[in-house]
Amino acid sequence: MSASTLTNSARTLAAESPQRTLKVGGVTPFTATDYPGKLAAVVFVQGCPWSCGYCHNPHLQMRLQKSPLQWSKVLGLLEKRAGLIDAVVFSGGEPTLDPALGNAIKDVRKLGFEVGLHTGGSYPQRLTELLPLVDWVALDVKAPFAQYEKVTGISDSGLQAQACAEAVLASGISHEFRTTVHPSLLAEEEILDIARMLAGMGVKNYALQSFRAQGCRTKELKATAVAGYPSEGLVQQVSGMFEKFSYRPA
Repeated sequence: MSASTLTNSARTLAAESPQRTLKVGGVTPFTATDYPGKLAAVVFVQGCPWSCGYCHNPHLQMRLQKSPLQWSKVLGLLEKRAGLIDAVVFSGGEPTLDPALGNAIKDVRKLGFEVGLHTGGSYPQRLTELLPLVDWVALDVKAPFAQYEKVTGISDSGLQAQACAEAVLASGISHEFRTTVHPSLLAEEEILDIARMLAGMGVKNYALQSFRAQGCRTKELKATAVAGYPSEGLVQQVSGMFEKFSYRPA
């Protein structure tokens, strides 16, 4: 699809400039799993400040100088999905890294879609500014906040994540907090520590998801993944701490 095929309304919404143009690394035009209860499209934003070994989108970690996909073309695609999907989810990478995300969300809302946001919690100030623009947010909680560096590779990343968690809860927005588990990164007692920490903060909706080898480039994690981890007993213990709980095996 070329820019010339966009309708007038899409062209108007996507008046691009370097300050307002989202850097898009990919698009999933249809999904029933990335926004609870909604049919959605997913826009993957380029760039992430962290280097989590289990990342299944490592090709999105680098912030490229040129966007792989033009936002105007993506917006035109989304406009054609009106009536077929209910929502658009911004994921990544880390979408809150992009200073144009707020404008992109507004573009999408003008097309009549609800908006979801997947974030790792890297930028608390930006997240706080964006929360009034979105309808639902999923926040990855990678470890107990004091132990974040062993997963992200970045010192003080736990402080950023904690501030993001507090911002989501203070906003009252519909949310899901979730943790990816791998025995080399989180022992079962640490998973329990995360669950207790989040329950104590007032998190209502929590999910555990097993490590998936698909897309992961870390050979050591792929070689040491354990089937059936975490144990059924731990999953049951964690499930009792939250009003809503989900477990997603690999």
